Amino acid sequence: MFVQAEIAKPSTNNNNLSRSEDQNNGTSDLFLQDLDLVSRFCLPICSHDNEVREVALDAISKTVESWLDGMGSPMNSRCKSINERTTSCNNIGSPPAEYMELVALHLPIILRLSLNCPFANVREKCQHILEIVKIRGLPTPYPVIFGPSAFIDTEELPHLGTCNEQTQTLFADTFLQTNRLDHVSQVMGYHPTYLDHFIKTQNFILRGDGPLPYDYRHYIAIMAAGRHQCSYLISLQKQEFILQGGDQTWLKGLSFIPQKLRNLYEINKILAHRPWLLNKGHIEKLTKCGKDSWSLGELVQAIVILAHFHSLCSFVFSCGVNQEVDQEGAYRYYSEKMKEAEAECSAVEGYPRSMWRYSKPETSNAYASPPSPTIEPEVAIVDLMQRMKKLSEQTQECTPVELAKRFENIETQSAEIGVVGAEPHDTPADITCFVEEPNFTYQDFAKRADQKTISTFRVQDYSWDDHGFSTVNRLYNDVGNLLDDKFKTAYNLTYYTMGGRTDVDTSRFRRAIWNYLQCLLGIRHDDYDYGEINALLERSLKAFIKSACCYPERVTKKDYDRVLREFKHSEKVHVNLMVLEARMQGELLYSMRTINQYMTRS
Repeated sequence: MFVQAEIAKPSTNNNNLSRSEDQNNGTSDLFLQDLDLVSRFCLPICSHDNEVREVALDAISKTVESWLDGMGSPMNSRCKSINERTTSCNNIGSPPAEYMELVALHLPIILRLSLNCPFANVREKCQHILEIVKIRGLPTPYPVIFGPSAFIDTEELPHLGTCNEQTQTLFADTFLQTNRLDHVSQVMGYHPTYLDHFIKTQNFILRGDGPLPYDYRHYIAIMAAGRHQCSYLISLQKQEFILQGGDQTWLKGLSFIPQKLRNLYEINKILAHRPWLLNKGHIEKLTKCGKDSWSLGELVQAIVILAHFHSLCSFVFSCGVNQEVDQEGAYRYYSEKMKEAEAECSAVEGYPRSMWRYSKPETSNAYASPPSPTIEPEVAIVDLMQRMKKLSEQTQECTPVELAKRFENIETQSAEIGVVGAEPHDTPADITCFVEEPNFTYQDFAKRADQKTISTFRVQDYSWDDHGFSTVNRLYNDVGNLLDDKFKTAYNLTYYTMGGRTDVDTSRFRRAIWNYLQCLLGIRHDDYDYGEINALLERSLKAFIKSACCYPERVTKKDYDRVLREFKHSEKVHVNLMVLEARMQGELLYSMRTINQYMTRS
């Protein structure tokens, strides 16, 4: 049931069910005590036991009705300390303002649960609660952003309650662990085997054993997401930071955080855009700076979190992941004043009344597409299959010299490929406060200024399997196993399909995507023939991969639609999963090698 905690600060908006914004620290419209209250709201329904949920839902419904009747306990003692609240509702018979505040506080989360909870009885009961509020003539929230993705129609994503048993179980587990079935998990639901590893890894680095305090972990995630201006991840991690007892003043920006965290920002910036610049001097600076020093264990956990959220930004943008329903800007309020306009719309023949409120916009503003050039012709899947077959039948092996030359050709060509989309407009203030040196962005590895001192990263000399895995596992217990399982699952995942074709060996295509992305980061797999990349990846797909990895904030729906046009959405999501994991592995290869060098030479 609702927990009777401190009521929220009074709103200055004329709409009594609107939430005010904290102008002092620039955080979202939920206050510290509000977040605690709302988080407790989910706890009673976070149970596998259907009967337990039913009892909790009944109590929640009765509590809301009592608030609407001006009854219950909004903490009268708290009310007295708010300078004699005198605000009254405009409608005769409406509940007092303090009760309205309590209802308003919970309506966005009730809306989210009515749409995105994996348990049908929760969705149905929350829909009923919203109807009760509407019947009382009070404003009710409705979504203005629809579905988990702006790029994929909701009908084509795994459906709550009708998806396969493994996916439904993972959705339920996600909700029970985090009080939320987030949009990222729903899009990843196409691939439950991968989602299982992703959930385990993310929960471990944010909530499991480790040397870093929990509030530090979520703030580091905010810092990482800030490099790509990912408001979706920043918003979620701000809430988690507050719920973990984080100091709310830190959310004013980097100038308000402890020096120890500030010191981490340099490697955050480097790993996000040019990981090859990382050197042991950066590690030494962090581990030998007096009272603000990082232990190697703390630093490795921080690096894993940074790499995880850098690469997750790539997935969020390249899949067009929408804001959560209860995030600011994702919902609006519907009130009695809108009835006349709704009636006019419903009078139009063939236009259902319900569609007026919930009509879907063409695209989310975050992923609106600028004018783009004519779509280039794309190799048909049948031709791509023929190319893969031809490559598999080749028996002649290239010399090491030829393999190196082919890598250099791809590296040089990648620098000539432009990126999709336009540079984002002005960054909102609630994001820029977490960003320093915004003009420090990706630079093509082939065009790096110091080519003499920074050479190609050769996996033959330092690989994940033989070196990176053991380093990260030694300094941050167990995370190496989780990361290894996640990398291998994304790389090896196959259903032997391509578009509408079945019994297709996609291994060469998958390897080409993975190795091309790591080539963008200056990483070379010595045993791979990089000539296969030009044979299997169209220039348009290379541009998309480059953008998703290096400039994800520029990806739009048109960019998503322009590539892999014969592929199913599930297959395009798989490509984006490989972008996520290949990028994360690349960042970890550079950082673990640097830490190894520091430990062996210091």
